[in-house]
Amino acid sequence: MAAPALTRPKRPAQLISLVPMIDVMLIMLVFFMVTSTYLNLDMIPAVKQQEGAASTSTETGGTLMIRLGADGIPVVQGGAVPVDALPALLAQKLADDPLLQVLVLPSGAAKTQALISVMDAAARAGAVRLRVVRLEARP
Repeated sequence: MAAPALTRPKRPAQLISLVPMIDVMLIMLVFFMVTSTYLNLDMIPAVKQQEGAASTSTETGGTLMIRLGADGIPVVQGGAVPVDALPALLAQKLADDPLLQVLVLPSGAAKTQALISVMDAAARAGAVRLRVVRLEARP
């Protein structure tokens, strides 16, 4: 009589769990969202436009943001504009909208002379609603 052979059942294959990888990816996503900065500030609307509102001459005009980089070159609607061409561009925009509000957002590293040049160009173009804004760090 042959001895009965004892066989052990095969172990099931180990399953690789994706949960730890998903957890790490979510942590990385939150980290990059918190530490990122807006590279193009023109994508942030400065003024919320009201839909369906009738436009009259007493309403405020639109808003044009001029970013001033550390190199002193103004950026209007995502494109660099030489300082000597800025008055003509602003005059054209002001001809379309006389109540246009011009916001100048200088970089913290921008030279004061570059800011004065942009403000002078806006004044020569006839801008009467000119503001210099700055971003403040939260404590």
